[in-house]
Amino acid sequence: MNRRVRQKCEPRQEKDETKISSKTLECGCLTSATISGVDWTTLPDDTVIQLFSCLNYRDRASLASTCRTFRLLGSSPCLWRSLDLRPHKFDTAAAVSLSPRCKNLQRLKFLAAGSADAIVSLQARALREISGDFCRDITDAALSVIAARHEMLERVHLGPDACERISGDAIKALAYCCPRLQRLWMSGVKEVNGDAINALAKHCKQLKDVGFVESDNIDEVALGNLNSVKFLSVAGTRNLKWGSAAQFWSRLPCLMCLDVSRTDVNLSAVTGFLSSSQNLKVLSALNCPVFEGEVDSNPMHNHKGKILLTFLSDMFKEVASLFADNSKNVTDVFQYWRKLNNRDENMDEIVVWIECVFSHSLLRIAENNLKEFDDFWLTQGAAVLLSLLRSSQEEVQERAAMAVATFVVIDDENATVDCKRAEAILWGGGIRLLLNLSRSCQEGLQSEAAKAIANLSIDSKVAKAVAESGGINILANLAKSMNRLVAEEAAGGLWNLSVGDDHKGAIAEAGGIKALVDLIFKWPSSSEGLLERATGALANLGADEKCSLEVAVAGGIHALVMLARTCKFDGVQEQAARALANLAAHGDSNRNNASIGQEEGALEALVQLTYSQNEGVRQEAAGALWNLSFDDKNREAIAAAGGVEALVALAQSSSSASLGLQERAAGALWGLSVSESNSIAIGRQGGIAPLIALARSDIEDVHETAAGALWNLAFYRENALHIVQDGGVKSLIHLCSSSISKMARFMAALALVYIFDGRIDASVLAGPSSSGSSKTLNMDGVGRMALKHVEEFVTSFSDAQTFHTAAASLVPTALAQIAEAIRIQEAGHLRCSGAEIDRFLRMLRDPSSILKSCSAFALLQESTYSLLPCLEDGTHCTIQASFIMQVHRECYVPPPLHQQPLFRPRYMQKSCFGTLSTTKLVEYSFTPSILREKDNLL
Repeated sequence: MNRRVRQKCEPRQEKDETKISSKTLECGCLTSATISGVDWTTLPDDTVIQLFSCLNYRDRASLASTCRTFRLLGSSPCLWRSLDLRPHKFDTAAAVSLSPRCKNLQRLKFLAAGSADAIVSLQARALREISGDFCRDITDAALSVIAARHEMLERVHLGPDACERISGDAIKALAYCCPRLQRLWMSGVKEVNGDAINALAKHCKQLKDVGFVESDNIDEVALGNLNSVKFLSVAGTRNLKWGSAAQFWSRLPCLMCLDVSRTDVNLSAVTGFLSSSQNLKVLSALNCPVFEGEVDSNPMHNHKGKILLTFLSDMFKEVASLFADNSKNVTDVFQYWRKLNNRDENMDEIVVWIECVFSHSLLRIAENNLKEFDDFWLTQGAAVLLSLLRSSQEEVQERAAMAVATFVVIDDENATVDCKRAEAILWGGGIRLLLNLSRSCQEGLQSEAAKAIANLSIDSKVAKAVAESGGINILANLAKSMNRLVAEEAAGGLWNLSVGDDHKGAIAEAGGIKALVDLIFKWPSSSEGLLERATGALANLGADEKCSLEVAVAGGIHALVMLARTCKFDGVQEQAARALANLAAHGDSNRNNASIGQEEGALEALVQLTYSQNEGVRQEAAGALWNLSFDDKNREAIAAAGGVEALVALAQSSSSASLGLQERAAGALWGLSVSESNSIAIGRQGGIAPLIALARSDIEDVHETAAGALWNLAFYRENALHIVQDGGVKSLIHLCSSSISKMARFMAALALVYIFDGRIDASVLAGPSSSGSSKTLNMDGVGRMALKHVEEFVTSFSDAQTFHTAAASLVPTALAQIAEAIRIQEAGHLRCSGAEIDRFLRMLRDPSSILKSCSAFALLQESTYSLLPCLEDGTHCTIQASFIMQVHRECYVPPPLHQQPLFRPRYMQKSCFGTLSTTKLVEYSFTPSILREKDNLL
């Protein structure tokens, strides 16, 4: 190191100074008191610089700003020899601010979009290497200027995206301006003509590594003039004349390694390279069609001292043949090579090149996601990727991590992974490797490793391994990164790990919830990918009651509402609405439901999202409104925000939509219909007809929610009339008699009872006939048919003999067994208003035995979560009525109507009759004193 090292000085002894005891040194721990007494500026300069080198650029700048000593050391030239600006916005202004530190800059990585011009402003005249990603926008002019200002360039790497605007002119400029050029690698150049290649041959005498990959047109003859080249790659390049290539490239005196992977090379050319090239050691022909058929490639492997790498061969074994005999049985030849004490320089160059070729080729193959490579990935591809993750080359590690993240995903749209591939990485120790890489100080490597962990974690076994290996804490910390790409991939990992219930608590304990909420506030609304992942993770976590409370404490409700109101990206809107829906789904156990409604603009934003062009957004917004409507104030506020009109329109347009959207649209209307004003408004807005259509669905969840909404709506005479006129009776009869859902049959029966309890005239208009004229519906006839199906539904729960035996004996256990046997589990989610209970009680005095039986049946369901069958004759229902009247008189105090919703379909609620157990209530209802009063009750 060409500078003086400032020696550590003995600190001055002060009376109040805290000393570091030998005990502290032995345990390796420093207390806060100890730390406060340490003068960190007295550390040796080398130690401080080593500390700086382990930090990313932001942390390095923060540490340098703490004192003058650290500021000077933080500007040391050795810390500014390499810059990776890919995760950062790199424009001219940023370059100017960095330029004072970049006089000795030798290596630069950048994203080409908008950055090519800024490179010149760095004034890094000593630059030796540039590496650019996403180079589609780099022009001949920009690359020529870079070359002219950096004549000491030795390595230029532009890719892997195509350099569509670069031609042979820019390559000639590089040749003229950069005579020290040793490596030139470009992807997707449209044409590499003979003039450009000959210029390289003439001016760049040290050029030894050339790659023109994925290109359209290359002058094969001119490439034969690059006499200094040792490594040549034309992988993925089209329109090559292989006869000329084999003839001229075989004459290259220094050529040791040739990559023709992903090309249409023929057997004749391959044979020519292996037999005629004097110094050729490695010919890589991965994913070439000529070797994918029934081709015997064994004869081509027998050329002494040369190896042919194909997917038909054992890749590790072929590479091992380059070494001494004791490498033949190693399972990982690259790891074997890394541990060698005495290594040959030429062999090192070859193995480094092979690692680069493998990482490029496997990444490209993974991106193509072809089915025919399933066996390859399991037999050796995954093992090669695991070995590349251990490489000493950061670029190789990055590409390997990127390939792992890519090859496990077989359906990106539905986030589906190949479990066998994922578990091949797991059993090969890949999780530990990736977690170690995610701790790197190189943010590009952090990002790719986190992405791989995120994708692998879709598999439940991998997710468990990630959690057990401390991966949740690592991802939670990475989510706090100031690097957007790192934070985005970490949030994606937490999103996948939060699926199911296994890891939600661990994410909360690791501080993941706070980190995810902070991401929403930290990054602008234009950061679509990051915000979608963060909100998706919060949506999953919000499904857990404990985690939902932590989301609220961390400010998550405000953050999610902000996104729902202001973000314009469909993916973010969908996940924000889903998160709010899950936070509101825990009922009376927490206040999130009410808190969301109180957040300014929350309900209005969700109502507006139901008009979105994206079906997923509409679905999640409707689901959120459904859950929020369980709160009385929210229900009325949703209606005031235009929720009735919006949800009716949504239901009307959902006939061809997904089943999830149909269910939530009907469910949200069910929720709003609890109040009288909303119920009448839904009917007047035309909401009954689409609900009837949804009630005809074959999907249980859809027709259940539609039946629930129609049940609530039918409570009011005007809506009941609309149901009749719109043909809803037939749909309700079908549900009552045929649905596989007891709950749907129950609610359909109640709706029919409301319709035919005598409130509607004997004949009504039922809509136009096929001839276009109006037709009249006979209510008596339709009513008898409807009530007959209701009676059949109620009596289907009856066992006359068993019931009479239990009623005569009044044995509590027998009564409890009857109640449990005929119980509708979902009925425990329902809760009646005072007005509805009064209506049921009035039905008990109705002359119709069917209305009596159904009302008693309903009251028993909704009061005790248990059922008792009606008497077989259906005439008096005395025992049931006795029970209902006793409970009604002694246990029930009707609350105001607006405070009692008619339903609770999403979560269990306490019964409005109190907390008496089923057995106690049944036993209590059959006391002799009650039976003696039975004649007075009816």
